[in-house]
Amino acid sequence: MLSALYYLFLVALCTVFMLLSAVALVVCWPFDKARRTVHELSRVLVRIFFFIPPFWRQRVIGREYADRSKSYVIVLNHNTVIDIPALYCIPLNFRWVSKREIFKVPFFGQFLVLHGDICIDRGRAAEAKEQMVREGCKWIRRGASVAVFPEGTRSKDGEIHRFKTGAFALAKEAGVGILPVVLDGTATLIRKNFLFNWRNRITVRVLPPVEAAAVAATEVHELAQQVHDDMAAALAEIKNEKLKMKN
Repeated sequence: MLSALYYLFLVALCTVFMLLSAVALVVCWPFDKARRTVHELSRVLVRIFFFIPPFWRQRVIGREYADRSKSYVIVLNHNTVIDIPALYCIPLNFRWVSKREIFKVPFFGQFLVLHGDICIDRGRAAEAKEQMVREGCKWIRRGASVAVFPEGTRSKDGEIHRFKTGAFALAKEAGVGILPVVLDGTATLIRKNFLFNWRNRITVRVLPPVEAAAVAATEVHELAQQVHDDMAAALAEIKNEKLKMKN
């Protein structure tokens, strides 16, 4: 019953913020091409979402690595839909790269359109990569960052699997650094029966960025492997720390 009530509350809350975002987009468009105002409204929405349940906890490590004066290609591991709101604790204005099917989901789809997020067709890999690079460069020129799940799909076992190279090609083309972010605990916030876990803990760990000069000097596949290994090692550290706390 408590989960059902919270879902109803979220529907009402999202409806209000969707309308606010639409108004903000129209009013601020002449002087806010990077849609910072719309993004900040989403950050407020996410804060409310995580704040109301009294025993939900978020721990952010390495927030200082996210330089608000820079644009990045943000790469993060993917476990569940909760990965999306979890990233909003990072103080950057970013656009998501998302598959076409998500744009058809109620509320999510409308928010993605308002944000200006990048829609790709995963069934056409080459075209999707070209579109991500083209539209990603456009947003980076406007001063935004671009957030990508480089695994391409959700992990079924919680581990970080092989990365696709699109995010790294985008960073090279745009001449920006890569900001790796590791998430843990997002997969347990909603149980398989769609009920909320009211004592959930999420860890968001921001790793030191791969600076633009290093991105430019490194081959794309090597860069993807390097960032993958760094993120996998960081996730292992988070999980080992959780085990020690339990014991």
